[in-house]
Amino acid sequence: MNIELEKLIFVLNQQFQTNIISTDYQTMALQGGTVGNVYLVTGIAETVDGEKLPYRLVLKIQNKWERYGDPGSWRREYDLYSSDLGETFSQSLRWPICYHGEFNAENNEYHLWLEYIDGVTGLDLTADMYEKAALELGRYQGKLYAEQPAVLQSLTNLSHPDFMKNTYMHYRSWPVVFNYIRSEDCELPLHLRQMLIDIDEQADEIFARIEKLPLVLCHRDFWITNLIYADGDFALIDWDTSGWGYLGEDLASLIADEPDIDNMVEYYQRCIPAYYKGFSEYADVSRIDDHCVYEIILLVFGYRLVEGYLHAEHDGEKATHVHTLEKIYEMKNIPLMI
Repeated sequence: MNIELEKLIFVLNQQFQTNIISTDYQTMALQGGTVGNVYLVTGIAETVDGEKLPYRLVLKIQNKWERYGDPGSWRREYDLYSSDLGETFSQSLRWPICYHGEFNAENNEYHLWLEYIDGVTGLDLTADMYEKAALELGRYQGKLYAEQPAVLQSLTNLSHPDFMKNTYMHYRSWPVVFNYIRSEDCELPLHLRQMLIDIDEQADEIFARIEKLPLVLCHRDFWITNLIYADGDFALIDWDTSGWGYLGEDLASLIADEPDIDNMVEYYQRCIPAYYKGFSEYADVSRIDDHCVYEIILLVFGYRLVEGYLHAEHDGEKATHVHTLEKIYEMKNIPLMI
């Protein structure tokens, strides 16, 4: 990938807060797809005084695309980095520093030059790290909920509170998954099928309960590969789905989105109390007697897991989806001390 040296030097000036006069660079794709790409950019920068400074940067290039029910999501991360939201974070939970961002309206594309953070992520996160992530998320959301900083009112491109509900209703209206769990051809265990059917039949009542919970700023993609744990603190990446949601909504992703399946139940037991502990440092949650996290997990991931099962290319993949549903089934009657 070719990078304009003048722009790279400008970014390095922002990173090092000194006068960079030259640099080399190498790029390596970190992740990406048809609508965006993320690169690690590395090299040695030279200052005006001849000092050699090794560096690592992340370059995110995002193109326009449309997520169902959330058309502004493709440019949301750029909009958020352009706002004052960064001032609301603590060292314990923050996003990577953005050294430079630019938006090309003609091409419907933006570039973000971001801090590279080397840490523990994904399935390498431990149970203690899960619990700490839940605690820090609760603190962050509780602080925003209690203090209502002006920046929250200035954010015009956030996903809607009904995004979770609308996505669930969209899945439920899809005959491929809806009819499958009710058909004689369904190979899923009967108790798992019934778990999903019960959620459908109780959905109106469940959403009525969820909608009584506090409305908070949610990341909405708070899963393990978007969390980076380094030096005792968390950085949270990929803010394109963020918006208004309900207390505990992000925990569903932390616990059930492509998780460490064997330990899901333990994470459920540890993360929910930790999250409420963090939130309660800023806002009173004593009147909340129904956290609804189990129900949110099923609403968000139930049909997604059925879809994954149906489209799995081999038996091992099918077994993974069934195993995940089994762990969710185990959570239903687990008592929690909140």
